[in-house]
Amino acid sequence: MNVPITVIPGSGQLTHADRGLLYGEGVFETVHVRPTGPWLLDAHLARLERSAVALGIDVPPEVARLGDGLTHDDGALRLVVTPSTSFATVSPVPEAIRAERRDGIRLITHDIGAGRPPWSLSAAKTLSYAENLAAKRWAVAQGADDLLWLAGGWALEGPTASLVWLAGDTLCTVPSGPTGILPGTTVAHLLERAAEAGLRAEQRMITAAELAEVEAVWLASSLRGLAEARSLDGRPRAASPWTPRLLELLGFSRPPG
Repeated sequence: MNVPITVIPGSGQLTHADRGLLYGEGVFETVHVRPTGPWLLDAHLARLERSAVALGIDVPPEVARLGDGLTHDDGALRLVVTPSTSFATVSPVPEAIRAERRDGIRLITHDIGAGRPPWSLSAAKTLSYAENLAAKRWAVAQGADDLLWLAGGWALEGPTASLVWLAGDTLCTVPSGPTGILPGTTVAHLLERAAEAGLRAEQRMITAAELAEVEAVWLASSLRGLAEARSLDGRPRAASPWTPRLLELLGFSRPPG
């Protein structure tokens, strides 16, 4: 079933020569929209600006106001900036993503090799998402729901999500600086609030083998909040009592089963 989408015009006009249209040379952010309005909007706008700088694109001032007055029970605001235009779309969060909050996911790993070239835009959120989505389709073809990229055995991130895990009383994620991965807005907010749940927070590296032994593993993103890995590389994992507690901390509720 198609999800209804509303387009909010920004500035400029899409042209046949726009590099965002031709090559995916643009940037975007996806923001969860709640009854109180867009969630963590300032953090998303800051990351949008950083991504745009990496591509040499200017973010028009109007973009910061495209979410003004928006509310939704469970919505998605997508901000898009290309070299010639900016706009936003608003739609309900797809049921498939809501189901990931409720039921968790089957997660598999795949090693992409060590190191990234100096021109890599992996730390920017660009419109060139075809490879990311292809990676997720590949995971589905293997009988999983999503993929965790590895580099030389070290865990990095998912194609569209950040990695989070619980080791003892410490909530962890992968540092973006030394790895060159995209800094996650949702996971940063979660770790900032970890103490409210009685947990410590830490950024560190972890191998796939070590990840298999931790208390809980999640993929975090703005729309799903947290999706718990209920299996990892085919190995089932027990549901963690921390999942509903951390979803509540983030202001998400899992849809009823």
